[in-house]
Amino acid sequence: KRPETLTDESPSSLAAPHSLTSLISSRSFQTSIISRDIDTAAKFIGAGAATVGVAGSGAGIGTVFGSLIIGYARNPSLKQQLFSYAILGFALSEAMGLFCLMVAFLILFA
Repeated sequence: KRPETLTDESPSSLAAPHSLTSLISSRSFQTSIISRDIDTAAKFIGAGAATVGVAGSGAGIGTVFGSLIIGYARNPSLKQQLFSYAILGFALSEAMGLFCLMVAFLILFA
């Protein structure tokens, strides 16, 4: 038997409904140390998996500014328009990274 399980195996407890309800109401909702450790490990694994999106955001930002430099080299007269597009791409990529980070914090602390 598992140590955290409370049972009453006498047949009288099944025959009388009042003793069955008293058994259910008297049982406290306790979690064992092992199940708390499993929950904590699952939280850490989930938060780690959620932060993988931050790496994609970093790669996206690098691609945006790499393309900005290539665009500057090809046509320097479009510098202001290319920069505004690059800032827009940076903001969208960074927002996705921040959403991933927010989900990771929600998994850890909520």
